[in-house]
Amino acid sequence: MHNQNKIKICLVAPKAYPLFNPDAKNVKDPFGGSEVGLYLLALELAKDTSFKVSFITADYGQKDGEIIQNVKIIKSLNFSENPLSGAIKVRQAMRTANAQIYFHTAASWGTFLVALFCRLNDKIFVYRTAHQRECDGSYLKQHYFAGKAFLWSLRSARQVIVQNKTDKKQIEQIVAVSPTVIPNGHHLPQLTESKKDIILWVGRSASVKRPELFIDLARQITGEKFVMICPRALGDKKYEQLISRAQTIQNLDFIPQVPFHQINEFFQRAKMFVCTSKAEGFPNTYVEACKWATPILSLYVNPDNFLTRYECGMAVSDRWDQFVSQLKLMLEPKEREKYGKNARRYAEQHHNIETIVQKYKTVFSSLVSPAR
Repeated sequence: MHNQNKIKICLVAPKAYPLFNPDAKNVKDPFGGSEVGLYLLALELAKDTSFKVSFITADYGQKDGEIIQNVKIIKSLNFSENPLSGAIKVRQAMRTANAQIYFHTAASWGTFLVALFCRLNDKIFVYRTAHQRECDGSYLKQHYFAGKAFLWSLRSARQVIVQNKTDKKQIEQIVAVSPTVIPNGHHLPQLTESKKDIILWVGRSASVKRPELFIDLARQITGEKFVMICPRALGDKKYEQLISRAQTIQNLDFIPQVPFHQINEFFQRAKMFVCTSKAEGFPNTYVEACKWATPILSLYVNPDNFLTRYECGMAVSDRWDQFVSQLKLMLEPKEREKYGKNARRYAEQHHNIETIVQKYKTVFSSLVSPAR
């Protein structure tokens, strides 16, 4: 396809650069699941010669305009500068990208910035929700001004994408937009026989993820080895306290950071993946667990009830005693194997990135077609 006929798409996620370059310096605020989702999507889209893909990240001291696996990386703001000059640099980066479609995820003032740029420059804005709170109205309630800006951004998007059917229903009622459901896409490796010997927790130290509860769990179940991968969330003042608490538990390994390309090894080793969050969108960690045939035990989060519906694991509606007894039950070898096989089958049916990327291509192609 000739260059002028390519669909030019630019994804905007400042914290994503360390995913493209694990040796990146000056990493103060770690990436989360929303950055992982955009990174995987960008790489998959870029394999198709009918797409020209650029990606706006923050300035980590890298050279500008790097091409990594066919994706052009455009650097923008530096996290240590003031918001106004940061906004100007993001706008300049969007100009440089000169795309038809700009794609953003995770509600912030950055969402408004991308939406406004698209409105003023006659570009197509596509937004993907990253969390349940963006769909159920709680983000709008918690942030008065940012909430109003986010609402305007959602309504000015040519397409809103959500991660599950519950989010779709809620956002339709609250914001009056018609979203498309597209699950998170991941590469599904061949499964090999591997020793499963740990109970795993992965996430930033954000209070909504309730990391301290995993420490409590490890304290209660002494016969198992627990591993906690927990980078400091931005602005977390209690992180040192969390580490100190974790270090008092003999059967718990606390790991502050693992590069993304090494995280698979932990999921592969996990007998069980544990989630203690009180709210999520559809966690990428759930897909990571499923693809390695690792059952999931959730204290609360169970998007579209998939854990129970597909028997990939269990969720216990925040009941602690049931959480502890359920873990013991699910660690029985037969139970574990049953849930693990179901989890892998579920990932193959719903999260294979080669299938997921086709859904995105259909959306993007329809947005740029002359008929619209």
